[in-house]
Amino acid sequence: MKPAKEIRVGNIIMVDAKPFIVLRSDVNGSSRTGFTYKWKMKNLLTNSPLENVFRGDDKFDVVVLDKKPVTYSYFADPLYVFMDADYEQYEIEEENLGDALNYLKDGMECEAVFYDGKAISVELPTTIQRQIVYSEPAVKGNTSGNVLKEARIENAIESKQHTVQVPLFVSQDDVIEIDTRTNEYKKIVRN
Repeated sequence: MKPAKEIRVGNIIMVDAKPFIVLRSDVNGSSRTGFTYKWKMKNLLTNSPLENVFRGDDKFDVVVLDKKPVTYSYFADPLYVFMDADYEQYEIEEENLGDALNYLKDGMECEAVFYDGKAISVELPTTIQRQIVYSEPAVKGNTSGNVLKEARIENAIESKQHTVQVPLFVSQDDVIEIDTRTNEYKKIVRN
């Protein structure tokens, strides 16, 4: 059991015997009056949001989730199907994938996150490489400073065409490296 003051954003805790992930934490108070923690959370089983206020000495069970390497296989409306090395398939709902949908690609390796034996989401590698499928050409004379433009990257889901801000010298068909945590361009990949 951990006190509320030691719980961080991203931790999974048990509240009323249900698993919640802490999405945001706001701290109020002082050392004299005591601190309160206002958390925005999401139920991992039902995806329902919850906001609640806790005292700094309230105690919570922190849950450590199981993870397993998987590859993205296909979309079976409304579920996304992933497969492990033993050809076991795991279905995950679209709303549980979050930003991972922007980067999914056939055969992409990632980690499935399990709670109570059920796959609830996936974690992507920190950086991935994607080809630019569309980008406006650079405008001559518009190269002073750190000027960025939008570029659409390849992914498996046509309806989820995702864009990344890239420098002007990046053009269509280039392969770039992207940080999946921040959606930021890292570098161009040269062969």
